[in-house]
Amino acid sequence: MTSSTTDVFSATGRRVVRREAEALALLADALDGSFDTAVDLVLKAKGRVIVSGMGKSGHIARKIAATFASTGTPAQFVHPAEASHGDLGMVMRGDVALMLSNSGETPELADMIAHTRRFDIPLIGVASRAESTLMRQADVALLLPPAQEACDQGIVPTTSTTMMLALGDALAIALMEHRQFTPEHFRVFHPGGKLGARLSKVRDLMHRTPPLVPADTAMGEALLTMSRSGFGVVGVTGPGGGLAGIITDGDLRRHLAGLMSLTAGQVMTANPRTIGPDQLAEAAVRIMNDRKITCLFVVDPEASDHAIGLLHIHDCLRAGVA
Repeated sequence: MTSSTTDVFSATGRRVVRREAEALALLADALDGSFDTAVDLVLKAKGRVIVSGMGKSGHIARKIAATFASTGTPAQFVHPAEASHGDLGMVMRGDVALMLSNSGETPELADMIAHTRRFDIPLIGVASRAESTLMRQADVALLLPPAQEACDQGIVPTTSTTMMLALGDALAIALMEHRQFTPEHFRVFHPGGKLGARLSKVRDLMHRTPPLVPADTAMGEALLTMSRSGFGVVGVTGPGGGLAGIITDGDLRRHLAGLMSLTAGQVMTANPRTIGPDQLAEAAVRIMNDRKITCLFVVDPEASDHAIGLLHIHDCLRAGVA
């Protein structure tokens, strides 16, 4: 393959990306009161958002439904052809239907459109032709602006589906922000994978029986506690039970001469860096990396800084937090 050939390929790629970017800019400028009405319609719904589309629009509809569901808006994709063979029973009063069709005349959508009209189910239509059947029947019509498909022949759904996807994301984020959807809510719907790991809290990964000794404990006993825990560290508690200090291998080396004649309170490093149980594990990893340490005691600020756990860097790595 010659360099001139690859130059043609990259030129085509740049043209496609620019064409779709221009279409998205048109879409942003075209959003008006109909978008606000669509969001309000979903917010008032007692049921789910039923998202549907055929072909390439159907693939986009599946993604939109998944994005809604993961950001606090109950949603489900219903295939329009399957709907005509029994799945219309999934679409009920209280739901809101969101249907996608570039032409607005997709035959397979006809039964679903009729079903929404028969049972007074609000319908949001997305299409590029204002006078199409879908847009005329819809309670809210979200019109895609006129934009050329990415291919010069104008026959492959590309720019149109990109706009549909962006419009779905815009609806989902508008709903999410209105509902004040937090990272904690997001984590509930994403317990697995990298997203779930990044949003894990310290309390989810910490060891709940941290190695602790009182400040007046002889170092011989403190060393036994440190050894049994396997963390290479032991916490030292003060008179009120709060975490007063920490003993690490470095502290042992610094007090090697006469170590066994000292108490834990004499050897410890006072006021160690700690973390709260409700902080993100990702924040704990950042602290450990910055401080070049391997573990953090977890303290409860509402209980006089009593140590309630210990988080080790290996726990974070095993969970995929890095």
